[in-house]
Amino acid sequence: MERVMEWDNSLNTGIDIIDKQHQGIVEFINKLHTASHNGDREIVGDVLTGLINYTVSHFAFEEDMHEKHGYPLAAPHKKVHEMFVEHVASYQERHNNGEDIARKLSGELVVWLGNHIKNEDKDYVPYCSKPIEKGVLSRMLGKYFK
Repeated sequence: MERVMEWDNSLNTGIDIIDKQHQGIVEFINKLHTASHNGDREIVGDVLTGLINYTVSHFAFEEDMHEKHGYPLAAPHKKVHEMFVEHVASYQERHNNGEDIARKLSGELVVWLGNHIKNEDKDYVPYCSKPIEKGVLSRMLGKYFK
């Protein structure tokens, strides 16, 4: 099965743990695409749940990193994250109501993730690439995302 999104160097932020987390999101997008192509509604539902849970954890990790490093655009960045979660949750609700949303959503996710990483996420790299003492949330999520 052809992958709908491939990881390439243009998506690297240079922050290893963030890049690994983003690669995890790419894998969810590809799983969603495959499940859609196979017409497996149950797997689509499972992937949607996993995608939402994973991105919420990733966003919490990223937002904690912004706070620790004093990233000046942390608040608007967090708002973008909240809007993303709401958007995907609305697709999950539509899926749960019987609508076939997986193909459309996987296409949207490819565009959204690429743009988000290349624009919003790359903006915080100069602020967040310096090592700092890890907080409790960063330590916990850092173990989860290894």
